[in-house]
Amino acid sequence: MKHLLSFTIINVVKALSHIFYRFEVHWLSDATQRKWDDVRLIIFLNHTSLFEPIFLTQAPTGFTWRISKNIVVPGADVTINRPIVGRFFKWIVPGIVSITRKRDSSWKSFMQSINRESIVAILPEGRMKRKSGLDKNGQPMSVRGGIAEILKYLDQGKALFVYSGGLHHIQTPGQKFPKLFKKARVNFEMMDIKQYKEKFESFKLNAKEYRNAVVADLNERLKTKIPN
Repeated sequence: MKHLLSFTIINVVKALSHIFYRFEVHWLSDATQRKWDDVRLIIFLNHTSLFEPIFLTQAPTGFTWRISKNIVVPGADVTINRPIVGRFFKWIVPGIVSITRKRDSSWKSFMQSINRESIVAILPEGRMKRKSGLDKNGQPMSVRGGIAEILKYLDQGKALFVYSGGLHHIQTPGQKFPKLFKKARVNFEMMDIKQYKEKFESFKLNAKEYRNAVVADLNERLKTKIPN
């Protein structure tokens, strides 16, 4: 029943987002690559707001049905434990797994929740960018290495890169109510997971180098592929 509630909420979010927002969408991959049925990994870059579920407007209904049943997402415990926001995210993403900022058993629990049917979604920066361009502790934003472990686990299907143009003009961290009738910009890119992982083949025997190479690639994408 949880996935039915999730699917219903996702469709409500999609309907309201279509009413209240305009979307500027660009694809960086050609049409032959855009097979939503094959997506196994979603990599969301430029995390700026808890209002980012509005980007679900761009996903076809068949895909939102699949993610309501199969999505697995690591979510920051400080967000998931909030009484209202946390409950909403548990409703819309039944497969969300609460993790801490540390390399502890919570990350292991998340990795163990991934199975053959899972669609894994991750915000690899691991925290939210403030208006200053830094995180809440005043530290520069960059990709963290957990994504490399996920990539090692996945061999089939497609990776969907979601490059957000940022949503500070709609809702900033700590702002209770979003602004309406704004434009949200996003770039999409879809790539075979095997094809993407081939970029790092030379590092496959050295876990640290592999991790660093994946992080470097995603940091470069964060700089060059989000909408200007």
